[in-house]
Amino acid sequence: MKLFQRLLVAPATLGLISPIAANATEINLNEISNYSDVESIELVNSFDSNEPNKSLLLAGGEGLADTDSYDGGFSETTTASFSVDFAIGAVDGKDVTTTVTDGDEALQAAYGFQIDLNTSFTGEDSLDISIDAGNGGTATGAPATQALAEFDLNSGSEALTVDGVSYTFPLGGATAFVGDNTDGSLLFTTACVYGGPSNTLDDCANVSAGITGGGLSIGAAYDFDNGFTTAFGAQFTETGIATDETDDSYAVNAAYTADSYGVSITYANVEAGAVNDTFMAFNGYYSFDNGLNISAGYEIGDLDNEPAVEDESEAYFVGINGEVGPGELGAAAGTYGVMEEAAGSIPDRMMYEIYYSYPVNDGMTITPLIYTVEGDSATDEDETGIMVKTSFSF
Repeated sequence: MKLFQRLLVAPATLGLISPIAANATEINLNEISNYSDVESIELVNSFDSNEPNKSLLLAGGEGLADTDSYDGGFSETTTASFSVDFAIGAVDGKDVTTTVTDGDEALQAAYGFQIDLNTSFTGEDSLDISIDAGNGGTATGAPATQALAEFDLNSGSEALTVDGVSYTFPLGGATAFVGDNTDGSLLFTTACVYGGPSNTLDDCANVSAGITGGGLSIGAAYDFDNGFTTAFGAQFTETGIATDETDDSYAVNAAYTADSYGVSITYANVEAGAVNDTFMAFNGYYSFDNGLNISAGYEIGDLDNEPAVEDESEAYFVGINGEVGPGELGAAAGTYGVMEEAAGSIPDRMMYEIYYSYPVNDGMTITPLIYTVEGDSATDEDETGIMVKTSFSF
């Protein structure tokens, strides 16, 4: 059965397995406003409306509590959201010099699950915990050759794992945060409104300047209330914070956002062993009155390596998205990661994608994606992937 024939059976397959699917959405701290509203998840009075002062769900889920206080239960300011992605797809393409296939049209499936817990103690702060699981990275083959590698699925382990803990709070007129296993760029504003489902082009070419994957992270942001924002972030290795023996990253970000457009610039210094690499990323977008959005990004890096090794990197991206019918249609083109300038360095590879995100209802979205990635050498064929993601959030 060829790749496009397999695509025909994907919707039927999704019909059987979509009840276990949902979408993982990142926490947007700028939209956390009313911490006393628990309508998003009913943690009290779920069964007995005649006893409004009794907490029914114990912390940890041990059972029901018959008490007139909230001791031992969730507080009124605690909310939770749940999401799961289920993806199915295949990739056509292989290394013509070996028998190793890059998908070779094998139909694959994977899922990702996430729980986001949020609470506030003052109404102006936010303690956020992300717990997730998934098997998106456990399929046979290297990650670059997996059919579903381009989908951003939670793929660390099928066991529930704490994926990040952060505490955001007001500091003078600014907003500050401290976290573990959290990105140092948590409070950055990147001027990009492209929302593609892939795990490559959705960074809008801000590949390295928007520092991610940190251990201990800290940062702060300030909003001038006139469209301008600034932010600072840093991330460290937990076993050696800000020491010469460990790798640390520091970055600053500035952005301006108007009614129909936005621009941003991000600069980062990233330690990698005995070297310090620096990156600068420029991003911008424009939104037309008809709902069409255009986003673009460019990043340049100065790699502090030996003279014989590549000393510069580049990444660029352009994307377009907007409402078409009941859903959103989007397309983008850009570098597959970064391009490094030197003999024997990573070759220039481009990626192209098109998707259509269709909301079935308030909590369910189906997103088909078609993408192509250029081969990484003269002996490698281009990879073409077709996949569908069914997403639930609740």
